[in-house]
Amino acid sequence: LTVVADAANGMAGLVLPPIFDRLPCKLVGLYLDLDGTFPNHPADPIQPENQEDLRRAVVEHGADIGLAFDGDADRVFVVDEQAKGVSGSLITALVAEVMLEREPGAKIIHNLITSWVVPEVVREKGGEPIRTRVGHSFIKKVMAETGAIFGGEHSGHYYFRDHYRADSGIIAALMVLDRLSRAGVPLSRLLEPYQRYHASGEINSEVEDQAAAIMHVAAAFADGRADRTDGLTVEYDDWWFNVRPSNTEPLLRLNVEARTSELLEEKTAAVLNVIRGDTT
Repeated sequence: LTVVADAANGMAGLVLPPIFDRLPCKLVGLYLDLDGTFPNHPADPIQPENQEDLRRAVVEHGADIGLAFDGDADRVFVVDEQAKGVSGSLITALVAEVMLEREPGAKIIHNLITSWVVPEVVREKGGEPIRTRVGHSFIKKVMAETGAIFGGEHSGHYYFRDHYRADSGIIAALMVLDRLSRAGVPLSRLLEPYQRYHASGEINSEVEDQAAAIMHVAAAFADGRADRTDGLTVEYDDWWFNVRPSNTEPLLRLNVEARTSELLEEKTAAVLNVIRGDTT
């Protein structure tokens, strides 16, 4: 495999070279030198603009996969051989499959804004999915209580029981490479069975009163199956959404998933109209 890895001048630059020296892979490293001023781009790979150099390098080198790490390498974002971004939900499903091969029947944690595909794959592979609130403190607590072997978040955090229940972008990347090396097909084809739904990604809206806005949304979608575990989640047979208040800003964060792209567009607009008070 040819692997492009963008360390963003963060800690992955210290760890990746000695790891890849022991692997049958060719590493194309970007910004491996540690530099806390982050001179090339911010060490925040969740922002698409910070993945641009990685995408170009994947194409230039004909790489099989691209990896983008944040500053302390506890997160990783993946692009496939076509330089297309892969959602954290699909990586969670893929790594869960690897972990369940190693420990059949194990418990797997996913937060409530990951795709429906994650619990589906876990059950299909004989595991037990456990749903949690968003955030590392909640996931680590539930991992300790349940003995779950692995946990994943849509935001690129992946947690491993045998790594002190801590999140590690490095270990998650190695799990993906393990699965890819055995598959004998490009990453885009490997992921096809997991691409069952269409997702909006996180959409932020500024609101004056977060609690009141969530109440309006709950009333507008009272015919769905509601869950108040973290903000408000409402599920229907063919789509769902979650709205959560930001703890630091006057924002509501919306995530929507649907079975078709047309339904996703329609329902995302409908929920946003309620959040933002648009009655037109």
